[in-house]
Amino acid sequence: MTDFDVMVLGAGAAGMMAGIEAARRGRRVLVVDHARDPGEKIRISGGGRCNFTNVNATHILGRDRFLSQNPRFALSALSRYTPDMFIERVKKQGIAFHEKTLGQLFCDGSATQIVTMLTQDLRQAGASIWTGRSVGSIEKIADGFDVMIGDGRVTATSLIVATGGKSIPKMGATGLAYDIARQFGLGVTETRPALVPLTFEPSALEKLRDLAGVSTNAIVSHGKTRFEEALLFTHRGLSGPAILQISSYWREGDAISVDLLPGRNALDLLRAARKDSPKLHLQTVLANALPRRLAQLMGEFIGQPGMIGDLSDKKLAAAAEWIERWTLKPVSSEGYRTAEVTLGGIDTRDLDAKTMMARAVPNLFFVGEAVDVTGWLGGYNFQWAWASGYVAGLAA
Repeated sequence: MTDFDVMVLGAGAAGMMAGIEAARRGRRVLVVDHARDPGEKIRISGGGRCNFTNVNATHILGRDRFLSQNPRFALSALSRYTPDMFIERVKKQGIAFHEKTLGQLFCDGSATQIVTMLTQDLRQAGASIWTGRSVGSIEKIADGFDVMIGDGRVTATSLIVATGGKSIPKMGATGLAYDIARQFGLGVTETRPALVPLTFEPSALEKLRDLAGVSTNAIVSHGKTRFEEALLFTHRGLSGPAILQISSYWREGDAISVDLLPGRNALDLLRAARKDSPKLHLQTVLANALPRRLAQLMGEFIGQPGMIGDLSDKKLAAAAEWIERWTLKPVSSEGYRTAEVTLGGIDTRDLDAKTMMARAVPNLFFVGEAVDVTGWLGGYNFQWAWASGYVAGLAA
């Protein structure tokens, strides 16, 4: 007889969700994590307030907001476990929350409230949680899996792998899920950091160094993909929500385009200033619409000295082009060290979308960030964790 019916590797969002649902079905469940405390990434998310879902992370509204070699793979789980269902759990627990922007929901208080809710649900359902235990070798046996946990072996009929991706290694992130997948013959797509700040080479940084700490609303584009949110200049390059979003689409060697006046026509603005305030310099005009340091630098880049009243339509059009289509070429990203998630992962072709079970290995499941499903910034990845964990927990 096996020790447990279901063993979950990883006590993060997806792992705890899977454990809860399996235990509520009367299954004997063990959730294991190498960290001292469960839910470490939940605790630090959303600036410590946990952006626990997004009202738009549904199989209908969110169908274009999850990246994968098969973007439709996520829709089955998302249709079966919706943001409203998790919101109802949060309300039932008495956790106060608010909608920030673009459908993002945050706790009013600490993110630890979400962790506490999940660990309480696990224990109330009868699951066991072992933390501070490393996972060693895994063997397939006749009636399940034999796993080395710490210095002992534990068996389970079903195994759910919820160990995440490579993002934020200082919290213990590793490629364990990919190793397990390969061991059992599953494919793993290319992985890279996502939702991550972008960096510039030294000469480009030198030109932008005075802008460190400056933030402005902007539209950041890569090809046909564009995001309008805050952009932040840093000592290493660019960050802020707009940059984190576009980083999931950007590749080394690509350029990005920045519109510093979203929703406004730069040429109309400059022509109006030429008519109404002809004695002002271009940098002064821009300072009325942009942060002062950014306006000064854009004025230097544009290179049109003198009063705006003396500038021709051709020169104003060239200036407007700079403002609305400022092209920048990052050299790299900050990597997994600061990436919020990992793009790519276990190939969805090898998983059943309804259950998250490996097609060729009965009772082996993969959920959450480990899978080749990556959502937009703003609660989408948590909703994928809840949904994928939920459907696996119902099937394991």
